[in-house]
Amino acid sequence: MRDKLKKQEQKRRINIQETAVSEQANLLPTLVLGAGAWGTALAMAMARNGHETWLWGRDKLHCAEMQTSRENAKYLPGIAFPDALSVVDDVHKAIQNCGHVLISVPSKAFVESLQMIKPVLAARTPVSWATKGLAPDTGELLYDVARSVLGESHPLAVISGPSFAAEVAANLPTAFTVASEDGDFAKQLAGLFHSPTLRVYTTYDVLGVQIGGTVKNVLAISAGISDGLGYGANARAALITRGMAEIRRLAAALGAETETLFGLSGIGDLILTCTDDQSRNRQLGLAIGRGLSVDDAVKFVGKTVEGMHAAREVMLRARQADIEMPIVEQVCKILFEGYDPRESVQALLCREQKAELTPPVN
Repeated sequence: MRDKLKKQEQKRRINIQETAVSEQANLLPTLVLGAGAWGTALAMAMARNGHETWLWGRDKLHCAEMQTSRENAKYLPGIAFPDALSVVDDVHKAIQNCGHVLISVPSKAFVESLQMIKPVLAARTPVSWATKGLAPDTGELLYDVARSVLGESHPLAVISGPSFAAEVAANLPTAFTVASEDGDFAKQLAGLFHSPTLRVYTTYDVLGVQIGGTVKNVLAISAGISDGLGYGANARAALITRGMAEIRRLAAALGAETETLFGLSGIGDLILTCTDDQSRNRQLGLAIGRGLSVDDAVKFVGKTVEGMHAAREVMLRARQADIEMPIVEQVCKILFEGYDPRESVQALLCREQKAELTPPVN
C-alpha cells in the first residue's frame, strides 16, 4: 500500500511538472527555424496574436535585411512584420531560451535541423514542424524521424492543411490542422495560431496527416502535367479523384484513420495544391506538360518542390506495403526515368478496366 501511494505521489509530481512546462512553453517565445515563405507566414500568424516569436534562417544576409526592413522582401514582399516578431541571429542562444521550436524547412534539411537543436534544447521543450514529405532515401515519416532523433521527452506536432504562405501572411481566411499524440500540446499549439482569420483544428492522427500532406504534392505534379498538356478539367478531376484513392490505399496500409483523409490535411490540401497555380508542385507539372525538360522546369519554378523530393519515397513505401499507386508511379517515371508525359498519361488511360466499387459479399 505504501509503495502504491508513493508511486501515485511520484506520478502527481510528474504531472504537475509537465503542466508547468506546458504553461511555460506558452509564455516563452516560439523559435521558428526557416525564414522561407511558410516559416515567415507562420511566425507572423503567431506574432499577430501577441505571442513573442523569433525567426531564424541560414542566410545571414537575408536575416539582416529582414531585421532592417521588418519584412521578408525575398518571399513575402510588402507585408510588414507584427511587433511581436523578431529576427534572431544567435540560433543556439534562441534554442536554449525559447519555449517551443517550430521547424519550417525543406524535407531534405529536416534531420539536419533536428540534429542542430538537440544538443541545446531544454528538456521537454515541444517541437513542431510544417515540413511536408518523407525522409530522403528511407521513406520514413518525419514524426518517426523526430522521435528517433530527439527521444521520448519532447511533445511533437505536425502542422498541415490547405494553406498558401502568401495568403496566411496577408491575413486572409485559412484553416489547417495540428496533429499530435499529445492532446494538450495540440491544443496549446492551435491556440498560438487561432484567430478570426485562421481556424485551427486538432487531431491525434499524425500518420494520416503526414500521408495526406506528402502524397498530395506528388499528385499536384500530375495535375499540372495534365493541364500543361491541355487535357482539360475532366482529366484534372479524374486525377484528383483517383489520386485520392491512392492516398487512401497507402494510408490504410500504414494504419491511418480514413476520416483524416477527408479533412483539411487530406482532400482539402489535395484540391488546393492540384488546382491553384500558387502551388510549386503544380507549377513544375505545368512547365513539364508545356514542353520543358525536368531540369529546366525545376529552374523555372526556382524554389523547393517537395513533390519531386517525395515521389521516390512514396513509391518506396507503396512497394513495401504491396499496393498500387499508378499515378505516383508515372510521375516518378517522368521525373527520373525520362518518360514522355503524353505516353505516361496514355498509360494511365489504358489501364485494365475495373470497378470503382464492388458489391459486398453475402
